[in-house]
Amino acid sequence: MGRTLILTDDLARAERLARNLGADGDVALHDLYGGAAPPAGAALVISDVSALTSESVRRLREALATVRGPATPFLALVHGNLGRGEIQATALGATRVLSASVAAAMLMNAVATMTGGRIAAPAGTLRAQAGEARDAFALMFRADSAPAPAIVDTGAALVNRAVREAKIRDWLRVVASFDDVTHRHCLSVAGLAAAFAGTLGLKDSDSRHLVKGALLHDIGKAKISLAILNKPAPLTPDERLEMDRHPALGHDMLRGESYDPLILSVVRSHHEFLDGSGYPDGLRGRDIPDLVRLITICDIFAALIEARPYKAPKSVHEAYAILERMGPKLDADLVRAFGPVAVACETPVRATA
Repeated sequence: MGRTLILTDDLARAERLARNLGADGDVALHDLYGGAAPPAGAALVISDVSALTSESVRRLREALATVRGPATPFLALVHGNLGRGEIQATALGATRVLSASVAAAMLMNAVATMTGGRIAAPAGTLRAQAGEARDAFALMFRADSAPAPAIVDTGAALVNRAVREAKIRDWLRVVASFDDVTHRHCLSVAGLAAAFAGTLGLKDSDSRHLVKGALLHDIGKAKISLAILNKPAPLTPDERLEMDRHPALGHDMLRGESYDPLILSVVRSHHEFLDGSGYPDGLRGRDIPDLVRLITICDIFAALIEARPYKAPKSVHEAYAILERMGPKLDADLVRAFGPVAVACETPVRATA
């Protein structure tokens, strides 16, 4: 893809960034506060500066004037306040702006997009892969704005890859160690959706679509107060009414943001039941698309097997039996098809000597 030049105020941090890019010698580093002139001829310029002060902005502007041609893309990594950093980076002529805390795989995806190249993400451990997916989800789950579709695409790719390379029970075990309840739940549902897609034999594009819907299904909870989301006890009736607004709130967040209509249906309708007893619209039968039916099953199963401060987790067998007993509320054929996924979630009993 040609040489990448990183403009930095911390060479050690820039070296880690270069390793994350996996570019094997195609990355040059330039210390903005060193005495040397920056090298010319970069195919991509990345700035990684911890604080965009007036002095660092001046130094960046001077370096960019030397190294950047009219068609050279410039990726600015922002530490701290992303909104303020976006304004400063845009003033410097950035082609794209990302939070410096972004997961390595997301950074590589951005670089590949900007250079027209492809960079293979390192496989890493399951815990590292889950951590990258959590970082991606944290960027999605913001009350101030709808997530960019590219971030959701990357998050879905991370989950699909991890579940494909590991066992779903191991994915659920790692995700269960995360602190935030909503992060845990959405990543669990996404992992179950990826495993369900494999069981159903869906092609890769359909699997990614399903996992994207799973990641976004509870996005409306970004608009619900943390006091309700993280309450260590059952919700009161009034709190439950507020919580039940999240499908409509999420749908409103994503409308007009280039999301596929089926994804919008997942966000709005994942609490609808085939017998019309769900919410927010009381949909029935064929009014509920198959993609929504799939994610509803994953959503219910994940909620049942998750531990909460006010309830113990159900066993895999108990949770699946509850799905079966829901009868006309769920698609019976899909519940049967989910059976192998539920079995795969079970932790094997260790043999004793």
